[in-house]
Amino acid sequence: MSENKLTYQRTNFYDNATEADIKAAYDYCVGYCEYMDNSKTEREAVKTTVALAEANGYKPYAFGDKIKAGDKLYYNNRGRNIYLFRIGSESINNGVRIVASHIDSPRLDFKQSPIYEEGGFCFAKTHYYGGVRKYQWVATPLALHGTVAKKDGTTVDIKIGDEAGDPVFYINDLLPHLAKDQNSKPLGQAIPAESLNIVLGSRPLADTEESNKVKMNILTILNEKYGIDEEDFLSADIFVVPADNSHDVGFDRSLISAYGHDDKVCAYPSLTALFESDDSVHTAMVVLADKEEIGSEGNTGMQCALFTDLLGAITEELGGNLYAVKANSKCLSADVNACFDPNFAGVFEAMNSAKINCGITMSKYTGSGGKGGTNDAPAEYIAWIRKIFEEYGVVWQAAELGKADQGGGGTVAKYIAKHNIETVDLGVAVISMHAPYELVSKTDVYTAHKAFYAFLKA
Repeated sequence: MSENKLTYQRTNFYDNATEADIKAAYDYCVGYCEYMDNSKTEREAVKTTVALAEANGYKPYAFGDKIKAGDKLYYNNRGRNIYLFRIGSESINNGVRIVASHIDSPRLDFKQSPIYEEGGFCFAKTHYYGGVRKYQWVATPLALHGTVAKKDGTTVDIKIGDEAGDPVFYINDLLPHLAKDQNSKPLGQAIPAESLNIVLGSRPLADTEESNKVKMNILTILNEKYGIDEEDFLSADIFVVPADNSHDVGFDRSLISAYGHDDKVCAYPSLTALFESDDSVHTAMVVLADKEEIGSEGNTGMQCALFTDLLGAITEELGGNLYAVKANSKCLSADVNACFDPNFAGVFEAMNSAKINCGITMSKYTGSGGKGGTNDAPAEYIAWIRKIFEEYGVVWQAAELGKADQGGGGTVAKYIAKHNIETVDLGVAVISMHAPYELVSKTDVYTAHKAFYAFLKA
């Protein structure tokens, strides 16, 4: 028996791809980049997703609505989390095929009382959201995206910094000439959280006796443009995100840099796979969750009972048994993994690290240290997925997130698995994960679409 029959060999997408295959992958990513650029926050991702869903025949669902085979529905949860489901022709007791990803990303949030004046500048104070490396957010162009909720029940959307001609925003860094003390600090301490203050402007309001004239000028501009005052920030979600949009990277244009690949690089392929698998007999659900970056908390996160409430409502309408549905359901926790980076090879275990262009990455377990805080998927479930991927020609690889004692991370998998649903992590490998600009391979994005399609269809 030849060696290649006995050994496991990771496959690079380009090794066996035709020019048509490569063109299909690159063309697919045009739509992905458009989705990304319109979805920098979870609120924007839900709006973009609703538009795509309705264009593909999906209609809004409310608890109590009648459901039948063939229905294509979505449940918009407070504008920050969305569930899409398509009712198959087979018995609901056979279970649901679920692909769950998240649409929130690390960023900076305005504090509730953010605006102040000091030293001739007007600033906004922030509180970082998720696992950011604070030094990456200084001295770089930033945009403001968010929603202000007013006492009269109206809301005002703010989006400024992305379009041509827009002003951008900025966080000051220390000049190297005066950075002797800063340079001696560990990287994680060089930029304190309370120094991540956004520059809003420096021009004082003319013809006024008010103190804090620069702050008053900014508040005047905000009131004239958006009809809001300082008190309205008490009930606002204002997010600071990178001002730039997605870009092709490299002379060969094989990579994409963008903010928020984690985890929209899995969210978008899950949507396109759902839309393209209309003729599947299975009932399918795609979950785009909020709050994953801070533990999946709250009523828009994956720990919310809404997930099982929806499964229960669907099951009841179709005359099934919820316990049987959960026991027979299968889920892909669609979240990213770390891509092997030769510039930082020391933190990776090469045999079990995701490699660029080698397809979507399956992680039997995540967590940290001794598999702490993970869903460890059973071998039988992984074998079932392996068979499907072979049948559908999906390029994929197995990996974990770095060396065992180097760090680690978690996903929504454990929150789904606790409902007696088979779950494993599957996602795209990312370079510079959680940075303001992350890097992915176009072919890996495309294999995510192929993998989710195979899972929903087989």
